[in-house]
Amino acid sequence: MTDVMRFLPQGEDDLRRMLETVGVSAVSELFASIPARLRLPSPPDLPPRQSEMELRRTMGSMASRNATPATHAWFLGAGAYNHYVPAAVGQLLLRSEFYTSYTPYQPEISQGTLQAIFEYQSLMASLTELDVSNASLYDGASAAAEGVLLAHRATRKKRVLLADGLHPNYRRVVKTYVQHLGLEIVPIPVGADGRTDLDALARLRDGDTAIVVLQSPNIFGCIEDVKQAVGIARQVGALVQVVVTEALSMGLLHGPGHWGADIAAGEGQSLGCPLQFGGPYLGFMVAREALTRQMPGRLVGATVDVDGRQAYVLTLVTREQHIRREKATSNICTNQGLLALAATIQMCLLGKAGMREVAEQNHSKAVWARDLLAKIEGCRPRFSAPIFNEFVLDMPADASDVSDGLLARGIVGGLPLAVIDETMSRSMLFCVTEMNTREEIEKLAASLQEILA
Repeated sequence: MTDVMRFLPQGEDDLRRMLETVGVSAVSELFASIPARLRLPSPPDLPPRQSEMELRRTMGSMASRNATPATHAWFLGAGAYNHYVPAAVGQLLLRSEFYTSYTPYQPEISQGTLQAIFEYQSLMASLTELDVSNASLYDGASAAAEGVLLAHRATRKKRVLLADGLHPNYRRVVKTYVQHLGLEIVPIPVGADGRTDLDALARLRDGDTAIVVLQSPNIFGCIEDVKQAVGIARQVGALVQVVVTEALSMGLLHGPGHWGADIAAGEGQSLGCPLQFGGPYLGFMVAREALTRQMPGRLVGATVDVDGRQAYVLTLVTREQHIRREKATSNICTNQGLLALAATIQMCLLGKAGMREVAEQNHSKAVWARDLLAKIEGCRPRFSAPIFNEFVLDMPADASDVSDGLLARGIVGGLPLAVIDETMSRSMLFCVTEMNTREEIEKLAASLQEILA
């Protein structure tokens, strides 16, 4: 026991007594609830233990096989975006006051953390043009699902209209969240221009519709007509949630609240969080003031103490740890506080003018890249709707084969859209950010032309 698992201080006698206490005869019985087909039949075939130096070499060799923005020209987005994160963000995150802090239960010793969260909420409310932001959620997909649950609690209605332009992973998470609540999920198709078909929305909405969920820019990179969608939903008293997976887009585009949306939810990764292999990321939710009591997570508020000094406190904490479980609005057990701080630092470093400048770079480079690729014989943009920094290109070849060809030339291309829709096997979703140079975009065009020749 001690030789196999040297990091555990318990010996064989300790193990035996623990197993007797819980009423099992072997450790394997503790995992009986996991189906046998999902369990390894034997321990993994790992190499012999290594020294720290040897292990660093081994891990470094494995990591060198990864294609990353540092080694390849990068044109992949679809919910995770390659943006520049200033060095100051990482350094400030490493301060021990933030790096080791957990939920600020005791405001008298947590003023720094509480103020940071308050500033995050204020910035997100300004960015989305809505009233009240929570103190962060796990990721964009779960934030979108929490918005649907919020609408169900607020309206007591049971129909949820999900736009097909919503990221497919987000759609699956929403369905998972609501599957035991008796809610009906109704898809809204995408029109020929790449945006939600508003005529279909008008036909599908009814008096039992709790919420209409759109994504803008949507999974195809198209900017939705949120104002018109809100008007259609309002006619039957439904709420509207706009999901934003590319938060930087709000540096150039109006926030969902400007167009009348009730809830903005989504992914804040592009605000100071590197790609880092899919996480951890930062879910956000901002809503109208009337919905505050139905919001999940927690809210930090500003007040004054008995001496008249500014002070920060947890104003609203509606999770099951704090109130009776049946009254909780969420089962969130912590928040992405460190990543919310990263987003706060990033937005403060850039400021309004900087956010707009970076967003404009994303838009102008994406449009230029789209027009350049469209000059290649057989290639054309699939949709006509306005874009931010992503676009779909139809090609005269299988997109997966094109992706392999680009990777062989040191380019991580866009997302082959057959993973979303089998009929789009020759379509690829490209993303261009401020990180892509003119030379990289021209190399992409030349490589694509070579592959398709």
